[in-house]
Amino acid sequence: QYKFRDLTIEELKTVNKTYPDFTFSMNTYTFKDGSQKDLLNFSGTVPVKYGNSYNIPIRLWILDSHPFAPPICFLKPTVNMGISVGKHVDAHGRIYLPYLQNWSHPKSTIIGLIKEMIAKFEEELPLYSLSSSDAARQSELLSYIAKITEGETDMKSKSKIGGDKNEGCFNKITVVGAGDLGIACVLAVAAKSVADKVVLLDFSEGAAKGGTMDLEIFALPNVEISKDFSASADSKVVVLTVNSLGNAQTYLDVIQSNVDLFRGIIPAVSHYSQNSVLLVASHPVEVMTYVSWKLSRFPKSRVIGVGGNLDTERFQYVLTNLLQAQALGKDAWIIGEQGEDKVPSWTCCNSGANQTEAMAAGNSKEKVANRAMEILKGKGQRSWSVGLSVADLTDSILKDKRKVHSVSTLAKGCCNINSEVFLSLPCILGTSGVIELVKLEEDPLVQEKLQSSAGSIHDLQQQLKL
Repeated sequence: QYKFRDLTIEELKTVNKTYPDFTFSMNTYTFKDGSQKDLLNFSGTVPVKYGNSYNIPIRLWILDSHPFAPPICFLKPTVNMGISVGKHVDAHGRIYLPYLQNWSHPKSTIIGLIKEMIAKFEEELPLYSLSSSDAARQSELLSYIAKITEGETDMKSKSKIGGDKNEGCFNKITVVGAGDLGIACVLAVAAKSVADKVVLLDFSEGAAKGGTMDLEIFALPNVEISKDFSASADSKVVVLTVNSLGNAQTYLDVIQSNVDLFRGIIPAVSHYSQNSVLLVASHPVEVMTYVSWKLSRFPKSRVIGVGGNLDTERFQYVLTNLLQAQALGKDAWIIGEQGEDKVPSWTCCNSGANQTEAMAAGNSKEKVANRAMEILKGKGQRSWSVGLSVADLTDSILKDKRKVHSVSTLAKGCCNINSEVFLSLPCILGTSGVIELVKLEEDPLVQEKLQSSAGSIHDLQQQLKL
């Protein structure tokens, strides 16, 4: 079943020659999506000098596409060993190394991988010796750890040893991207106690990893940092915050770089969390939400962008608290396109009012809206403020609040828009994403602006290579 059998056998012969004490076997590996494969694997110890000399037990699984795919690596602690969670090892003993991240045949080899593993372990020892009482507790968990190192999913293992938490009620979200925005989302979600578990997928290296290092140092409860897409399995919401940092010269080039980045992300997170809601915060949010919808092939209701949620919350706050227009504030929305072309609008009011009253109410709304927009002018969307908005949206989705938010949703069929574009519109949100669009007042000027935004976004999307 190995696609490149001869290459795999030759490399394993080299491993056996260098590490003759390693034992080889064929076992069933269970991936985090529940799929299984019979895979070659080998176990043994590697010598590590950390003051004294230590033999660190490891287990490597060889994928059937080897040597074009890296092995899956785990520590294999004994009953008297505890795992030291750090930069290169998670709580379940899975090993993460730059060598794995940058794996490329024929440059990358198992021997080279083990050499880097030893070097990293000599910087930060991955295991420690337990006291007798700790060893007793560790013994109770040993079967659990064994299942993890043999590929059992986190969710399945937790349901077996965790007691009374129902797997179906487990609220897990994944934040993709460990830049300022990604970390702000994690902190906001944690502060709001929205989820039972938050996974931060971090693909950065070196200096760019400073933020996640601090998260690791201060160990937020229920937050896991990983470089492995499979850690996102069974998430109910996946938040996308990544933006390409390439050297693109034009605006179109910048967006195309983001599209190329998403091509490697969306299919993976969609595979591991097939029933999730994708919540897009990457820029430009309307285009990247469209890209996420196309690449994931999810129903339109389960792919939304953060859109005008933050602007709407600010708008409503100013109307209600600063301008004392409480009656207007609850029905006010910022819709359309993020940025300069956003539009204030209102949900439908009492249709029984006569024409004169309707005109007077319309003039009053326009004046108050203009004042509110003037107050809000210059207030940018900083990472921490967008993070709070993401936590607000995630809370409504996970708790099925049926609350109305202005979010980027497929606008085709609304306001005579005939193209597949995403614009911010008031939507009722629940566990399945967008449940229903809220009807807006029929304002010809608003419709004209929305159609203009839709046209420019559609033209831009037509130039992209998906």
